[in-house]
Amino acid sequence: MSDLNVALVLGASGGLAQAIIGELIADSQIDKLIAVSRNPLPEHLAERYSQDTFQWLETEYNETDMATVVETLQPYRGCIIRVVICHGILHSETIWPEKRLEDISADALQAVFQANTVVPTLWMKLLHPVLKGPERCVVAALSARVGSIGDNRLGGWYAYRSSKSALNMMLRSLAIEYARRVKNVKLISFHPGTTDTALSKPFQASVPEGKLFTPQFVAQQLCAIMESAEINGELSYLDWDNKVIPW
Repeated sequence: MSDLNVALVLGASGGLAQAIIGELIADSQIDKLIAVSRNPLPEHLAERYSQDTFQWLETEYNETDMATVVETLQPYRGCIIRVVICHGILHSETIWPEKRLEDISADALQAVFQANTVVPTLWMKLLHPVLKGPERCVVAALSARVGSIGDNRLGGWYAYRSSKSALNMMLRSLAIEYARRVKNVKLISFHPGTTDTALSKPFQASVPEGKLFTPQFVAQQLCAIMESAEINGELSYLDWDNKVIPW
């Protein structure tokens, strides 16, 4: 077992994920950060961070390859104190949020659920032996307010809304089992607000003034929430301002 305090960022290539990487590396409690992505290490990160404190792992997001990543983490078993799961898709060249029933597509539903629900759930399945230990560990997964069933007043966005609702339910069930088996872990389902990244870019024109956040601001908010979170065996569904969101 390593004597380092380790942070783990999964789905690390996006703008918010990279801001979270910077915030965690700057945290004096963190000795080493491991980032996992399907994409190669960006040159600007390679130039910015020392290999002694920063490691980038490439993987495909199927269970076999993800399990290989977890095997790589075995030297840090019991020493991981922060995990942020940043996977998510809202749109792509072939996927767009649905505005009406006729826009619903089985292929889009499967792709969005795979990225937003299945992959984060598989990480939580595979990681639990590595996270278990004496150290306080907080795991945050990027969810969304539109995944709230109680808060849904507009409809539409069928795949994205439903995949985030499903993620919340998965995390709720995982928190119950983790409370029995991995008692040192706290789970948070986190709504970052509308963040100035590629994910929100097509929709920013309709964002109210003052409600489009920089990735750095959201990363700071999330890390502060993770720092203060109580290890209580419960899933918390929180926004960027540390306010509870209705299920």
